[in-house]
Amino acid sequence: MAKLSKSSNDAKLRFYFFSTFYCQNIFYFCTLNNKFSRIGNLRRSMNPVITSEEVAQMPVEIFAGRIIVIQSEKEMNKAIDYLKTQPVIGFDTETKPNFKKGSRNKVALMQLSTADSCFLFRLNYVGFSPGLKELLASPKIKKIGLSIKDDFGSLRRMANFVPKGFVDLQDIVLKYNIQEKSLQKIYAILFGKRISKNQQLSNWEKDILTDAQKMYAATDAWACYKIYKKLRDCGSSPQ
Repeated sequence: MAKLSKSSNDAKLRFYFFSTFYCQNIFYFCTLNNKFSRIGNLRRSMNPVITSEEVAQMPVEIFAGRIIVIQSEKEMNKAIDYLKTQPVIGFDTETKPNFKKGSRNKVALMQLSTADSCFLFRLNYVGFSPGLKELLASPKIKKIGLSIKDDFGSLRRMANFVPKGFVDLQDIVLKYNIQEKSLQKIYAILFGKRISKNQQLSNWEKDILTDAQKMYAATDAWACYKIYKKLRDCGSSPQ
């Protein structure tokens, strides 16, 4: 069999590397174009603002997953071990309202939600464990909330930790042409459903939380998770 010349081999190698580079770049630009197309479609399909009257006409959203109330150290450690396996979780807190000027109660409840399970940490009972601080300080686990600077201030008065891995929905919705800032209105724009706020000013330090309180608390944290997932799945990671 005749041997190929060095120049022939070089030509084949150049053709191989060129064709591989060309195909990879075509695939990249097609993927990128598809992502931007999905973002554009999402932007065009919704209004940037919504009125309170429009929200009031929408059906109420109901969290259909598991709601687990955490009131002991054993329950807390078990929940934290599970949440550490999740790449993304929804986050929210609740505080008993205080109508005295200049006075504020400590955070009574912290909600951490996955797609189908929400854990309600009753901080007024269990406090802050080292494991909970580690979870909130982990950059590997994304915690999705809304207007979270206020939550940070309240939580850091209870425990010394540096929050990491948090994503504030208010910082990213503008990229998707959403002008609203409240969780209720952002959710209504994206999903056409209303998050009830009837329990917002209830007593979060009471001995036993009502079913309505548990549903309200779980839905808020889960809604943060769901909004983030919706924006991410449209073709671009929000953060």
